[in-house]
Amino acid sequence: MSSNSDARLAPAFFAPGSPSFADFLTRVAPELLASRIAPVTSNAEGLAPHGTTIVAATFDGGVAIAGDRRATMGSMIAQRDIEKVFAADEYSAVGIAGTAGLAIELVRLFQTELEHYEKIEGTTLSMDGKANRLAALIRGNLGLAMQGLAVVPLFVGAEPASDRGRIFSYDVTGGRYEESDFHAVGSGSVFARGSLKKLYRQGLGADTAVEVLVQALYDAADDDSATGGPDLTRRIFPVVHVITATGQRRLTDLEVGEVADRVVVGRLQSPDGPHAPLNGGDV
Repeated sequence: MSSNSDARLAPAFFAPGSPSFADFLTRVAPELLASRIAPVTSNAEGLAPHGTTIVAATFDGGVAIAGDRRATMGSMIAQRDIEKVFAADEYSAVGIAGTAGLAIELVRLFQTELEHYEKIEGTTLSMDGKANRLAALIRGNLGLAMQGLAVVPLFVGAEPASDRGRIFSYDVTGGRYEESDFHAVGSGSVFARGSLKKLYRQGLGADTAVEVLVQALYDAADDDSATGGPDLTRRIFPVVHVITATGQRRLTDLEVGEVADRVVVGRLQSPDGPHAPLNGGDV
């Protein structure tokens, strides 16, 4: 190793302080934060690709989250196979809707934030702590959000000592809201949420919950042009993560493809999808 003092880390790297990596970056290299990007003078919404629909649902023992693969820029399809759902750490995942570039950078910062905290403190943050950290990062993007470059994530996870999955949604100001059972964000969220409301039941198994999410994304794509449905020709399918108390796992394309194939075959017989049973009989 060179003895040149210029190669050594700056004193700021050794100074005690907050376990937050974002706080450290603010002190040492604030120019790397998306929130420090110079504001534009007009609405910039149409200048960058946007990710669209993310859905999540709890099941007996955990939670699943899924996102479609389409990114749009105005009326054009900017990308057909973008990934919008990412592992945040071993026990959580985050899906992003909104300005794709800023959202992916925010997710990377959030992943580093959680890893940095674990290394500094020797333990992982609680689910509430993770949700609060993500809210703070979103709040830092408020200036750009007011100019059309919003980032709206959906955060899910499970505590290692719990058998219950949790879902958190956000607004552009960093407001944090815990959702019950299921939720959806993005341009197709209205249609996806209606589908989830129809199909969701308490006590679902993991496999059934995943199929419900794929059905919801199909319904969103059916009515929202910015949401992409399963692409059987190119074999492009939603990204799906399943999280339990033992950890999180991304389903393989083969696994999701089998679910998507079943959903599409079912839609050939019933284009509007499966119907929820009415407990009171026919009306």
